[in-house]
Amino acid sequence: MGAVAQRYNSAVAHEHSHEDARDANRRALAITLALTASFTVAEVIGGLLTGSLALLADAGHMLSDNLSLGAALFAAWLAGRPGTPEKSFGYKRAEILAALANGVTLVAISIWIFVEALWRLREPPEILGGPMLAIAGLGLFVNVAGAIILSRSVGESLNMQGALRHVIADALGSLGTITAALIIVLTGWRFADPIASVAIAALILASSWSLLRDSTNVLLEAAPRRIDSEEVGRRMVSAEGISEIHDLHIWEITSGFPALSAHILVSQNEDCHARRRDLETLLAREYGISHTTLQVDHVGDHESETHGPRFLPLGEKPRRSH
Repeated sequence: MGAVAQRYNSAVAHEHSHEDARDANRRALAITLALTASFTVAEVIGGLLTGSLALLADAGHMLSDNLSLGAALFAAWLAGRPGTPEKSFGYKRAEILAALANGVTLVAISIWIFVEALWRLREPPEILGGPMLAIAGLGLFVNVAGAIILSRSVGESLNMQGALRHVIADALGSLGTITAALIIVLTGWRFADPIASVAIAALILASSWSLLRDSTNVLLEAAPRRIDSEEVGRRMVSAEGISEIHDLHIWEITSGFPALSAHILVSQNEDCHARRRDLETLLAREYGISHTTLQVDHVGDHESETHGPRFLPLGEKPRRSH
């Protein structure tokens, strides 16, 4: 009973920790959304008053980011809802879908900036550099504040990473606008604006790559990047009393929530339950995998077709399947 109670308390503590993290994420997203949405309105007004196309374009960029932050906030709320018999893991992967959507919008924003920059290179618009510089400076302050707030809560959440990348992209946009405004004020060279935009678009495109890759891997149920499935299989089969491991699958329910399932064979004189408990402890201690489904059978008592990786102790030959 002691071991059962300990595992139960550990599971409860783990769930409470996830809930606390989700609450912190929602607060960070809400504060950042309030900051960026307020500045978007100010930037639109500033762009109309100064006639600056760059500020209006940046306001459009920030508007798309506000929508993405809103989607991330909704996904974070949805992920905290309890599971149902039909959706046993609840809505945790809503965060992954939001992260994927954020990655796609980052790519779309980059393409839009590239296209807009090409038009401006052909015919650079007239820009009031002074007001443009002041508003872009305020925008940089707002975005840096939002990035600091989000970075304190981001952890392993792909949803939060996507929101943070959007705010960083906004900060880069403000920094590029400041640089272009300074050049325009000091030299009058209007080509500085589209050239800075191209550099910013390239940085935004690069930042979207890891977000798209990681969110797609979760949806494809690939093993987490920090976990080597081959190493896990070899480590499990080297444990005391284990004769074979096959159908080993490692995936993530959502970012930071790894899961594992496997079929374990032990010799006839081994205690199946004891070996299962040993493996659960090993996986939690060495790899941080606490959500496991392990089917343990004695060698010869259960023959099944293998549909996944198969691991045997070093030097042992595979047994012939019936």
